[in-house]
Amino acid sequence: MSAYVISDVTARDADALETYKSRAAAAIAQYGGRYLVRGGAVEALEGAWTPHMIVVVEFPDAARARIWYASPEYADALAVRDIALDRNLILVEGVSAHP
Repeated sequence: MSAYVISDVTARDADALETYKSRAAAAIAQYGGRYLVRGGAVEALEGAWTPHMIVVVEFPDAARARIWYASPEYADALAVRDIALDRNLILVEGVSAHP
């Protein structure tokens, strides 16, 4: 079952953010992930949540997402994360295709 890594991101440093995005994208692709949402316009419909930038990445399953997150390739992106951005990050499993 697919799993999704969802980020609520606030940029800190534009140059570092570009470095982070490039490294993260390469690692995501290497581990079978793909972007579904990457910073498009956000409109709050309910509640007080006011995210700046939402990123949603789909992985084949939660195990693969965890392997990506702990990978040495993603560690290269994490090396600049704290300079590049602040974020909240969650992993959520999708709905099974079979009821």
